[in-house]
Amino acid sequence: MIARMKQPFWRTNVGYRWFHLVVLGLAAHCIAGLLMAQGQVFSDLTVHEWGTFTSVAGKDGRAVQWVPLAPSADLPGFVEHFSTADFKQGLRGTIRMETPVMYFYSPHEATVSVRVAFSKGVITEWYPHADRVEMGQMFTSGTITWNDVTISPDLVGEFPQEDGESRYYAARQTASSPVFVKTPEGDQQEKFLFYRGVSASQLPLSAKLDSEGKLFIRNLGEEIPAIILFERRGEAVGYRSAGALEDETVLDPPELTGRVDTLCAELEGVLVERGLYPDEADAMVATWRDSWFEEGSRLIYIVPSGFIAKVLPLAIEPAPGQIVRAFVGRLELVTPATAKAVETAVASNDEATLHKYGRFLEPILQTVGENPPESSQEDGPRSVDNDGQDGYGRTAMAPTPHPVSPRGCCLYGRGGASPLHLSCLPGRY
Repeated sequence: MIARMKQPFWRTNVGYRWFHLVVLGLAAHCIAGLLMAQGQVFSDLTVHEWGTFTSVAGKDGRAVQWVPLAPSADLPGFVEHFSTADFKQGLRGTIRMETPVMYFYSPHEATVSVRVAFSKGVITEWYPHADRVEMGQMFTSGTITWNDVTISPDLVGEFPQEDGESRYYAARQTASSPVFVKTPEGDQQEKFLFYRGVSASQLPLSAKLDSEGKLFIRNLGEEIPAIILFERRGEAVGYRSAGALEDETVLDPPELTGRVDTLCAELEGVLVERGLYPDEADAMVATWRDSWFEEGSRLIYIVPSGFIAKVLPLAIEPAPGQIVRAFVGRLELVTPATAKAVETAVASNDEATLHKYGRFLEPILQTVGENPPESSQEDGPRSVDNDGQDGYGRTAMAPTPHPVSPRGCCLYGRGGASPLHLSCLPGRY
């Protein structure tokens, strides 16, 4: 008679079931832990962000696509960029997103991942080094991702600095916690995360001038928290504040009897009301003061929160206890005074006057009918509809060369006159 050996418990039916229950339990525990980690909240982490959306209004009041006539000269050389340094210069879009900076505040060291998407756009510059920058197919949605951003309130060290002036550095004048990211070349540290981009999205409002110079402003979405009509002619400035915009309003041209300092203080107050700390609001206005209040006319407005979330969605993991995002919109207006000044300057080759309008010369000339004679309709600026498409059914934002000469920027007079060769005008885009 053959003796039957006793099977190990785990090979019996009961043991087999217990084994599977244990495995399933461990798997469930791991999955639950992963889900909890993904939904984790750093309750003592605060994130504040500010930035600008710069656009140009066409004759119908809506933002038109445009491209600056000069390369960027306001960023330090250590800032990283998509493709080549001049890649962005050929991108036509309705919105040029300028200098968003993201501040972090934490009482202890923490590490987070950050991802930003730009609807119908592309991220063009950033710092510190990002782990991934994706253009997206046909410029439908560009993204930038930092996988491991370490927030270190006790970080000691110097931030990168180059000789020469740059608006970039003013944003450091806050009490935010320093951050750093690791790269193959070593750690990169800064007071914030920085990025820029271009998009073919439409704005949340329109602003149309009538023959008398009155500005008809229409809200195209949620309430606009604040609008300000600004104008500068030489040393004379004026502005007209109109508060929140729910539907539509009409503004008369401002009296040119104002002071820029007064407007800066008023704008800083609005930004603090939107949730920025006073030093952040001061840093934002200091960064853009010379640009926002330069020669010309423009509508300055606070971008609605819903529009920011839709066009520029932000994801931070683990989630901060608080996120504040305050963006200022700038809609450039081609008023009769601006059109006359530019037309006269082009006719007389007045480089000093043209210099004042810098990067906006191309859309200004387009609006007043000054088109380069050798450019076809296909190559020229194309209006953008609500779907981000141009009149030919294509995505409107695309690299497009604009007329330049070997000696610099090239502007053409009316009716195919000889080009005016100018040194490349310094612009910020």
